[in-house]
Amino acid sequence: MHSTNVLFEEPIRMISIIEPSKPSFFPGMTKIVGTLGPKSRSVEVISSCLKAGMSVARFDFSWGDVQYHQETLHNLKTASQSTKKLCAVMLDTVGAEMQVVNKSEASISLQEDGLVVLTPDRGKDASSEILPINFDGLAKSVKKGDTIFVGQYLFTGSETTSVWLEVTEVRGQDVVCVIKNSATLAGALFTLHASQIHIDLPTLTEKDKKVISTWGVKNKIDFLSLSYTRHAEDVREAREFLSKLGDLSQTQIFAKIENVEGLDHFDEILQEADGIILSRGNLGIDLPPEMVFLFQKSALYKCNMAGKPAVLTRVVDSMTSNLRPTRAEATDVANAVLDGSDAILLGAETLRGNYPIETISTVCRICAEAEKVFNQDLYFKKTIKYVGEPMTHLESIASTAVRAAIKVKASVIICFTSTGRAARLIAKYRPPMPVLSVVVPQIKTDQIKWSFTGAFEEQLPTDMWESLFPSNARQSLIVRGLFPSLADPRHPADSTGASNESILKFALDQGKASGFIKAHDRVVVCQKVGDTSVVKIIELED
Repeated sequence: MHSTNVLFEEPIRMISIIEPSKPSFFPGMTKIVGTLGPKSRSVEVISSCLKAGMSVARFDFSWGDVQYHQETLHNLKTASQSTKKLCAVMLDTVGAEMQVVNKSEASISLQEDGLVVLTPDRGKDASSEILPINFDGLAKSVKKGDTIFVGQYLFTGSETTSVWLEVTEVRGQDVVCVIKNSATLAGALFTLHASQIHIDLPTLTEKDKKVISTWGVKNKIDFLSLSYTRHAEDVREAREFLSKLGDLSQTQIFAKIENVEGLDHFDEILQEADGIILSRGNLGIDLPPEMVFLFQKSALYKCNMAGKPAVLTRVVDSMTSNLRPTRAEATDVANAVLDGSDAILLGAETLRGNYPIETISTVCRICAEAEKVFNQDLYFKKTIKYVGEPMTHLESIASTAVRAAIKVKASVIICFTSTGRAARLIAKYRPPMPVLSVVVPQIKTDQIKWSFTGAFEEQLPTDMWESLFPSNARQSLIVRGLFPSLADPRHPADSTGASNESILKFALDQGKASGFIKAHDRVVVCQKVGDTSVVKIIELED
């Protein structure tokens, strides 16, 4: 009996382990989001992370103060400038997260079958008998038999660092729980998750708003990771808040789906958000284990068809303390790529893990191998069918560019863009070759002086990092297969053919110098000529 594999090309190409794949100018189509923290905040380590393949840096405000994250970001800017590697900035909010507060920071041992009380009385000290929490309404939200998880990093799966509690009694504002497994909690802060329970906390808290309006505005963040997104209205409220902050009006909002409530409203959330983060740490305990894969595949498919980036978390937890992932983790990363994930988000692995650089490098290699057997032909046909007819003008141009590139076996697709929208649409069709998004500088004047935006200069001070790379260029760093390049400022955007040709020559020269475009290669170019969008095929000479 013959069966057709719908996930990857057949037959699968067997690769000799003695002859590993040659390194490419593009480390892989799938992007890596790295969380910066204690083990990954020095200029030296960040530089190595960028070289290894990290393209988005995540700043998690569930811990650490503004000054700490500002110092880390300064190091990122220095590393980005010295390595000439673009890197976007993502601010991750705290959101509707319940926390256990351990003021003494002493380790707390919890024994199986014992009792522990969760109380909103923050004046009490955390101990093995009582855990003060930051939420007054827990007793009103839970009932006997409900499940609550507590852990420092939610959740590695290790029974020694996270604990499973079952509610046995609600006593006034206190919740009495039986301990289902022995564990030792260490640190100042533990996250608390009530499984499949609605928690009446705002998605964007006052603390989040303060951080965004100060740290976020100051640093012109590219992405806002909206933790615990449960409804489309959460995204709308966040966007309205950002719209009032000037420079953040163009910041993209990625809805972080962390519980069943978010999954129940996924379709509406996807319509409002710029992208989706599937937070499998929380989803893995909110959903029955046998259902996690189904929701993952469904969510990724919907994101792909909508042309919106999908980011997956919690893939190589064991690399927090080990140099190699488990076999299951390596397979999980590859399956995420085959399922359509745009990016892999590394949390504890790079934040506090012992091997942040090796983790990024390993995940990149796994992604690159999975991309080689991704069934692009099937994906393209499914996307065309989903989009349907009549197509929009831009959708038609994007799909045509990808089809042409595949037919002529182009080495790269070059797309001129100012907003990045056209390039993202091309990437939506998952071409097997990289999409080079050439961000064209726009001439601006304030009637006093002229300036270019979107232009790249070799040497600029670190404090001019934001003007080096426009936001729409950095925002493409989370889209699978899309790589931004910045046009020469001597050739600003206008509608003349001469200007377009000079920018194309600049892009081709960059590609040749970098080694990913060679003599006799074919290149597909998507650009605007006047009011018309044009797709053309160029065969390079010697």
